[in-house]
Amino acid sequence: MKEGMSGRKHGAVTPCAACKLLRRKCGQDCVFAPYFPANEPHKFANVHKVFGASNVNKMLQDLPMHQRGDAVSSMVYEANARVRDPVYGCVGTISSLQQHIHMLQTQLAQAQAEVVHLKARQTRCNSNLGLSPNSPTNSCSPSSKIMGSYAKPIFDMDMVVDHAIYSDSIWS
Repeated sequence: MKEGMSGRKHGAVTPCAACKLLRRKCGQDCVFAPYFPANEPHKFANVHKVFGASNVNKMLQDLPMHQRGDAVSSMVYEANARVRDPVYGCVGTISSLQQHIHMLQTQLAQAQAEVVHLKARQTRCNSNLGLSPNSPTNSCSPSSKIMGSYAKPIFDMDMVVDHAIYSDSIWS
C-alpha cells in the first residue's frame, strides 16, 4: 500500500495524532490530518493543551488552505513556548534575547572604546618619543606598561559604561 502526503495509507486509515489523542475516528476530510501526522503525537498534544482542539479546529477552518501550514507552525511554536514558560511563552524568550543583545552591545561598546583609547595612547606616545609604532625600542606599547615597574589601569570602565548607557543612538 502506498502512503499519501498526509501519512495515510490508501485503503487503510491511520488516525492522525489529533484524532488519536481525542480518541475519535479520523475521516478523509479531517482538518488536522495534514498538519498533525500520527508519528508526531507530541506536536498536537501541546497545541491541544494550550489552545484546545475546538479552537484549533475553528482557526484552521477560518483560514484559506495556503495559510494553514504557517498557522499550525505558529501554534506549535507558541504552545511549546507556553509549556516551557506558562506565564510569558514566546514573549519571555524574546525579552531574554533582547536583554542578551543589550549586554552584548554594551560589551562591544566597551571593547571599541578600549581600542580607541589604546590607539590614542599609542599615537600620543609615538609623537612624544618621535618613534614609529613598529619600533623595537617603543616603550609605550601596552605590553611594556604591563611588564613595567608600575601598574596603571589601561582603561577606565566607568567611562565606557556611561558612554554605552547614554549613547543608544550608536545602535539605532
